[in-house]
Amino acid sequence: MKVLIASDHAGFELKEQLKQRFQADFDFEDLGTFSNESVDYPDFAHKLAEKISDKSYQYGVLICGTGNGMAMSANKHADIRAGLCWSKEIAALVRQHNNANILVMPARFIPAETAYDIFETFFHTDFEGGRHQRRIDKINISHGE
Repeated sequence: MKVLIASDHAGFELKEQLKQRFQADFDFEDLGTFSNESVDYPDFAHKLAEKISDKSYQYGVLICGTGNGMAMSANKHADIRAGLCWSKEIAALVRQHNNANILVMPARFIPAETAYDIFETFFHTDFEGGRHQRRIDKINISHGE
């Protein structure tokens, strides 16, 4: 499966660990950052979210210190549902109920093993549809377009 992945400086190390751990099963396109030198997280979140929003890719992973900045930035884009996950239970729910297409993780608050569990859960959980689709259809805001 092809997956976009990006981080800021705080998430760089965890991003590299995830790529290493899952390289046999996932084809990662890494959008940066490529070191732990300070960068601005919105630059990476927007780049990744644009590629999901325009349907170039189906799924992405964003990682920063708390995950909040990446999630807030990515969720500004149409048809993006970036879910901030601290546990595998949350990862399952954002897929089942919210059909999240971007997994966001807080590198400074979860150990690598937890991140691996979250990643696996996110990518092995299906959207339930039904009543959840009706709710998802209400997320995007139209500005008279």
